[in-house]
Amino acid sequence: MALKNKSLYAILGILNVSPGTGYDIKKYCDTVLSGFWNENFGHIYPTLKKMLDKELVDIVANETNEKKIMYQITPKGRMELETWLVEETQLQPMRSEFMLKLLFSSDQPKDHIIKMLEDYKQIHVNKREKYLAMQNDLEKGIEEISKDRAHFFNAILRRGILSCEATICWCNETIETGL
Repeated sequence: MALKNKSLYAILGILNVSPGTGYDIKKYCDTVLSGFWNENFGHIYPTLKKMLDKELVDIVANETNEKKIMYQITPKGRMELETWLVEETQLQPMRSEFMLKLLFSSDQPKDHIIKMLEDYKQIHVNKREKYLAMQNDLEKGIEEISKDRAHFFNAILRRGILSCEATICWCNETIETGL
């Protein structure tokens, strides 16, 4: 089976929520999707061009500056998104530079490894705090997020929080073993 461009589906999903520019799509990725998905401008703009060619999106306002063009999902794009949403999810292999480095660190000084673990732990402490703040904002109500969508957004935040807590616990346990 050929690999599908998942960037296309991330962008369709974002535009299904609200029309936006390439910049708006990137901002959404950096805030809402940041814990589990990322896109960069190098993927967003070429994907939008392909989506235009396939009539999955339309241009709302015709601008000459690529960064100010407003895109919206088309009925054909919505059908493509719906079809993808009901397909079986293909699990992606995990890639972690940190885990790769830890695996091959047996010859490194213990203090270097402990520092590496402490830094990794701090990253996850910071991410957990970010997710908790987002969850707090969500509980207060965010005008742009409907109640129906808020349930899904909260589920994603809870997964992020629990994942961070598990990583923090794992870091503490690994450090305590003395390696």
